Amino acid sequence: MKFIDVNGVQLSRLMIGTGDIKKWNGTEMLDQFIAAGGTTIDTAHQYREAEKIIGQWLRETGNRDRVVILTKGAHHDDGSPGARVTPEAIAKDLSESLERFGTDRIDLYALHRDDPAVAVGPIIEELNRHLEAGTVRAIGASNWTYSRIQEANEYAANNGLKGFMFDSVNLSLALAKEPRWEGCVSADEATSDWHKRNQMPLLSWSAQAGGFFSGLFSPEDRSNAEMVRVYYSDDNWERYRRTVKLAEEKGVSPTQIALSFVLNRPFPTAAIIGPRSASELDDSLKAMNIELTREQLEWLNLERGEIAE
Repeated sequence: MKFIDVNGVQLSRLMIGTGDIKKWNGTEMLDQFIAAGGTTIDTAHQYREAEKIIGQWLRETGNRDRVVILTKGAHHDDGSPGARVTPEAIAKDLSESLERFGTDRIDLYALHRDDPAVAVGPIIEELNRHLEAGTVRAIGASNWTYSRIQEANEYAANNGLKGFMFDSVNLSLALAKEPRWEGCVSADEATSDWHKRNQMPLLSWSAQAGGFFSGLFSPEDRSNAEMVRVYYSDDNWERYRRTVKLAEEKGVSPTQIALSFVLNRPFPTAAIIGPRSASELDDSLKAMNIELTREQLEWLNLERGEIAE
C-alpha cells in the first residue's frame, strides 16, 4: 500500500467507500481491506447507518488506531430542511458522527456539499474551532469548485486560520458529461491545473467511473440510464478502447489501468473504491503497482493520437 500525507495524517491512497455498506452482508470487506494494508475508510453523516456499522466494527475489532476515518457533513439533503452549509449544521453533524463512531476525533472531515450563497468566512472559522479542539485532524471540501476552495483558503490565510487541506471531487479517466448526483463536482482540466499548481491532495470519489471500464457496459447497451446520462460519449468510448488495448499489452485488467490513471496525476491523489467482492478489492489493490508513462497517460486521455513505443 502507498500513502499520502494530509496535515500529518497518513492515509492509504486506496480508500474504501461505504455508501453501499448495507449491501455487503457484513463487514468482511473492511477486514480484507485492513488486512491488505489499507487504512482509510470513506463515509458520511448522510449515509446514516454506515457510520453506526463502522462504529460497531471499530468497537468489536479494536481497530480505531489502525484506521483513518474520512467522514463528511453539511449535505443539503441531510436532516432538517433549509440551509445546511452553516456553522450550526457542521457542529450538529460532526457531533453525531463522533457519537456513531464511538471516537473522540475524526481524522479527515469534509463538507459534503457547497452552498455558493454562503460566505466562506464563518465556515472556515467553525472548522478551525474543531481543529483547535482536536475533534478533527484535517479539514477538506467535497464537491466544492476549486475557485470556492481558493476563496476559503485566502480568507483563512488573511485571518490567521487554517484553510482546506484536501479536496474530494470526482476524478476518473472517463469524464462525466454532467453531475452524477445533484451538487456534485467533477475535476475538469482547470481543476486539475489548479491542483497541480497548489499540490493540494485530491481524494477522488467514483474513481473507477461507476464500473465504466469493467466490460459490463457497451455503446449498444443503454439499459443503465445513469451510466448513459453521465458517461456515455464518443470520447469516453475511445478512452475505453485505449484502456482495453493497454491492459492487454500489460497483462492487467482495464479497471486497473483506469484506476492507475487516477493514481498517476501530477499532484497527490487517492482513490475511493467501492468493491462488491473480494476479487474486485484485489483487482483494485493490484493497480497500485502499475507504472504508466506520461505518454501513456496522455494517450489514454486522448491528448495524443499515438502511444509512444
